[in-house]
Amino acid sequence: MNKTLLAIAALAATSGAFAQSSVTLYGVVDASIETVKGTKSVTRVSSDNLATSRLGFKGSEDIGGGLRANFALETAVKADTGAQGNTARFFDRAAWVGLQGGFGELRLGRIDSSIGALAGDTKVLGAQAYDDFKIAKTRAGDSYRRIDNAITYVLPTFLPGLSAQLQYSTAVGNSGATTSLVGTEAAGTNAGKAFGLNVKYLAGPFSAGLGYLSAKDETGLIAASATAVGNVGNKGNATLVYAGYDFGVLKLTGYYDSESQVTGADRLSLVGVRVGVPITADFTLQASLSEARNVGYAAGVSNSNHDDATIASVKAVYTLSKRTSVYGLVTNVHNESGSALNVASLTAPTAATAGKSSHGVAFGIAHAF
Repeated sequence: MNKTLLAIAALAATSGAFAQSSVTLYGVVDASIETVKGTKSVTRVSSDNLATSRLGFKGSEDIGGGLRANFALETAVKADTGAQGNTARFFDRAAWVGLQGGFGELRLGRIDSSIGALAGDTKVLGAQAYDDFKIAKTRAGDSYRRIDNAITYVLPTFLPGLSAQLQYSTAVGNSGATTSLVGTEAAGTNAGKAFGLNVKYLAGPFSAGLGYLSAKDETGLIAASATAVGNVGNKGNATLVYAGYDFGVLKLTGYYDSESQVTGADRLSLVGVRVGVPITADFTLQASLSEARNVGYAAGVSNSNHDDATIASVKAVYTLSKRTSVYGLVTNVHNESGSALNVASLTAPTAATAGKSSHGVAFGIAHAF
């Protein structure tokens, strides 16, 4: 860690070189006071509730012949403690390099997954602690928000407003992996490999998107050897679609996420609607209501709605300047008897148990630089 901090200090000291090589230092600092409740309640200073606090470097170089070299390195930082966001790695949010030209762009490294890029877009959906995609532990908003070892091809723009990408990972990586083989390429096994794609379209007030991911999932891959894991051949997949229309006085967005788990007999799904209202030029309100179904992936249970949950959220954001905002968040999760979803990733003994509701209230400040 000390070596990493020294390296960052050296980079900061060479700001003149940054300007010459078109490198940008950027980031977000987001902190809030929140009260969250599951089985018990806790009041605390927290980070990342409106946007993830982060520090990043990005750059681009014109190398001639219509080609550009691009890169991004980005790490999460906890504003409440100053700690590194992910203790397992430093540049946990992005670490990729690519070439861009008339053919599109090819990127290599850790990057948003095909579905994570859609769910994590806060202008459309959202994957923060008070958002349903995170609370319901969807692949798009949680375990596959980003992926390792990715080969990402961004297609050129064939139609104004239309963008698309294809993605393949040689070892997708997942913080919830049950075996060390997943996330690390190994001979004789396909464990951890993944394929994904997404398409987005924006035309005036109308917007829509589709994302898909299929992975040799870590869940259930508990064999002791690479050969045995390779023979399992289990797959998990997720599909996310959304469509929205901005009427001026309000913006309406509907979305649907469906995904499988290799050890589960049923599919988890999240269906919801989001309404955004610009009260003034600087003040916006957003409300969402969604239902997470089959959160336990258990066959038969979903028929009586025992492992479903209803998630209702309200978000208020007041823009103080181009870079600084204050905000308020309220989210409530109503769990059925077989569901135990929690706001803000609560853990025992505070977390709600099956059938108990969870809610959270937060007030914070976010500054981008």
